[in-house]
Amino acid sequence: MEMHFIEKKFAYDGSQLHSLFAYLEHGKLGPSIVSWVGKCDIPAAHMVDGEDLLANAVIAGDEMLHFIIEVFDRDLFSGVALQRLFAAIARDYVQKHATQHLKSEPLIRDGDDIYWGDRKLSISIATKSPVSTMVHFAMNVTNEGTPVKTACLGDFKLEPRKTAQDLMELFRQEFQSITIATQKVRPVP
Repeated sequence: MEMHFIEKKFAYDGSQLHSLFAYLEHGKLGPSIVSWVGKCDIPAAHMVDGEDLLANAVIAGDEMLHFIIEVFDRDLFSGVALQRLFAAIARDYVQKHATQHLKSEPLIRDGDDIYWGDRKLSISIATKSPVSTMVHFAMNVTNEGTPVKTACLGDFKLEPRKTAQDLMELFRQEFQSITIATQKVRPVP
């Protein structure tokens, strides 16, 4: 799995969730995870979550740490499973590295979302393109510009770039381990 942290800050508006984003925009061919820091503001035209569309949800934040994961030859169920795996990895990472700032209130993962009490730390969606399955996952870097009560990496004194690199590496290792596990099993009659 290719990984890449994009140094340039830019906004996520949902249009980045398209086939071959990592390859066409950043030269990362094949299964990939890319990350960057930037604003988030997703208009209805780029929302892919039907629940959010029906609720006329506002999904926004002044600064978030974004990830796009893309894998090939997988169905949407696999994409949602990878989305939840990434959320679990992110929750465990923040929990481990922010223990002194959590004030004995643990982070909770509910599906693909991470919460600190009633404050939401992350957003995420998994979808299918004509050639791949993709996940967008993001965590608030600040609590500014969010339409709901949020937690952010700043609350836990976590630096976004290091957090991104560590999470991409942890996910890459898990993805490779899963891939190897699928290649060492004999079929059963």
